[in-house]
Amino acid sequence: MTILNAKLRVGIVQHKAGLNKLNNLERATTAILSLAEQGAQLIVLQELFATPYFCQVEDTAHFDLAESIDGPTFGHLASVAKITGVTVVVSLFEKRAAGLYHNAAVVIGPQGEQLHHYRKMHIPDDPGFYEKFYFTPGDLGFEIALTPVGKLGVLVCWDQWFPEAARLMALRGADVLIYPTAIGWCPGDSQDEKSRQRDAWLTIQRGHAIANGVPVVVVNRVGFEPDLTGQTEGIQFWGSSFVAGPQGEIIVMAPENDEFEQVVEVDLQRSEFVRRIWPFLRDRRIDAYDEILRRFRD
Repeated sequence: MTILNAKLRVGIVQHKAGLNKLNNLERATTAILSLAEQGAQLIVLQELFATPYFCQVEDTAHFDLAESIDGPTFGHLASVAKITGVTVVVSLFEKRAAGLYHNAAVVIGPQGEQLHHYRKMHIPDDPGFYEKFYFTPGDLGFEIALTPVGKLGVLVCWDQWFPEAARLMALRGADVLIYPTAIGWCPGDSQDEKSRQRDAWLTIQRGHAIANGVPVVVVNRVGFEPDLTGQTEGIQFWGSSFVAGPQGEIIVMAPENDEFEQVVEVDLQRSEFVRRIWPFLRDRRIDAYDEILRRFRD
């Protein structure tokens, strides 16, 4: 497949997630239809868009939220993609088998077909983000999605902190890196700590754009989601979805506290220009990196 146009029009959907899965799906559908009418070719939804962020606590009842990768959520959005003729990146809670679940992403093509399936490789386990309880680490590798709008390097949330993941996608020819995300603050953190966390999050991903000479698209959820069990303080998701160019330049950034839907034009030809003046891939010392495969150099 080839890129239809060097100027890729990307629709980003930063939403609050409610408790009602059907309502979340309907709101995402409305956003896809609207952004498609505005000319979007590619639309990206946030991580686990159809559900609240249930990983705040460990509760086996939450496994009931999962479905097969070709289940009803996929089926519904496949029909929407076919109606609109857009490509959609969807984050799903995948039930692979009884007792075996993944945090997955699917790329749906403009004919409603499944173009790509990715399983989140890096799984966090922190207070309020107990994902290791729910998700088995991915086993599909770092493969790119071949789509009518280009080669997409689709990763998910915690993957965004690892330069190795971004690099491997770039080495496979990704035209753009895409991160559906669910990240926010603990309400008890100080304002200084909140600022440091968000700035680090922005910086690391802009760094991926720079180090690899490719645009980056990051779509986060937004709003406060309480822990209904009362075990934690809940999470204030910090929004701030953004698109950065291949020199890390911010093309657009969503607000921290409000929902946001927008079509953003990304110039894919800039990667060629940037890689010519900053030839990092040329100058990599691949003959000297063996130790990167070790956990730590004792």
